[in-house]
Parts: sequence; structure tokens; C-alpha cells
Amino acid sequence: MTTRPRHPAPNTPAPGKLPLTELVDLKRQRQPIVMVTAYDFPSGRLADAAGVDVILVGDSAAMTVLGHDSTVPATMEEMLLLTRAVTRGARRPLVVADMPFGSFQVSDELALENAIRFVKEAGADAVKLEGAGPSVSRVRALVGAGIPVMGHLGLTPQSATMLGGFKAQGRTAAKAARLVEDALELERAGCFAIVLEAIPAGVAAVVTRRLTIPTIGIGAGP
Repeated sequence: MTTRPRHPAPNTPAPGKLPLTELVDLKRQRQPIVMVTAYDFPSGRLADAAGVDVILVGDSAAMTVLGHDSTVPATMEEMLLLTRAVTRGARRPLVVADMPFGSFQVSDELALENAIRFVKEAGADAVKLEGAGPSVSRVRALVGAGIPVMGHLGLTPQSATMLGGFKAQGRTAAKAARLVEDALELERAGCFAIVLEAIPAGVAAVVTRRLTIPTIGIGAGP
């Protein structure tokens, strides 16, 4: 495996925004994709300077920044504020805004309305939403309107109570098979990448092999 440069050579123009298509190319070339979470302008600047590929403005800010016990209380207005701060600091990385609980579950129309706000008002390059099932329809609606979508499977914090708490997922054969099918559905719906959180490394490897699009692991193996 070769290591690609993360910074431009001296005296070269600053690189532009990372194209979405490059993420698929990186997976095909077996190159690592670097994604970090940021919640503010300084973090966005630091991530940009470090040469990361993708920044997620996570609804985890509800817990890590705002002091809540879960991600559920995060609001659209809070997430818009945080996303605006990050996009001001990050020029090259793709900035993905996490759609908070209640912003997309009700209908395709509400999901589209809120996703448009992230793009127009906060400068996000893409949005992320959790789960499969009804979320597949939301992905189709957003992608159809020209908004890139990142999926999220495994431990989905917005529905942690339904999952029995913040626990690893996909630990039985049936649940692992369901994860694979959910990932394929999200890919068919138009997701450009999928976050896999807290699932066994072997299951994550199977999902990654079955998909054309990249996967990003959070406690889900290398």
C-alpha cells in the first residue's frame, strides 16, 4: 500500500474541495480515508490543516459539547450553528452535517427541507442520517434533489434505547446478515459512504467487501 500526500507541495495553489468521486477511488486503490468529528471553527481549521478527507459535524455534540445524556436532544438550530462554524474553518475536506433526531424521521418532505437548510444555511457538502428501513426512502429523496447522503448502520445513537443502550450490534448471524442487506439497500438508494459503528470487525469487513462505496468505521475494525 502506498501513502498519498496529505498536503500540497510548496508554492502550489491550495487544493479545492475534495470530490465525492475521489472517496470511491480511494477505496478502489485500498487507500485509507480519514474522517474526524468537529464541532467548531478551530477544530475545522485544524482538521483542514491536517489534511483529513471528511469532517463530520456530529449530533454527538449534544453529549460532548452541550452536556446531554444522549444525542436525541440535539436540535436543527444547534446543528446548523455548529455546522456553520466548521465550514468556515474547513476549505478542502468534505463537511458532512449530522441530521438530528426528528429532522428526517417524519417524512421524505421534512427530511428534504432540513437537508436543504444544512446545505444553504450552513454550507454543508453532505448530510448523514441513521438507520435503514424508512431511512432508505429519505436517502432516495435527498439524493434525487442533489444532496449527497452518508448512511449510518450498526449502533445508531438516536435509537440506542431501542437497541438496548450503547451496545455493539450485529453479533448474531441473523443480525449480521441484516446489516449487510441494509448496507446494500442504502448503497442502491444513493449513499456515497456508510458509517459502521460498534459492529464486529469481521462483519464490517464483509459489508465493506460487498459495497462499492466506502465504509467508515467507528469501533468496527480497521
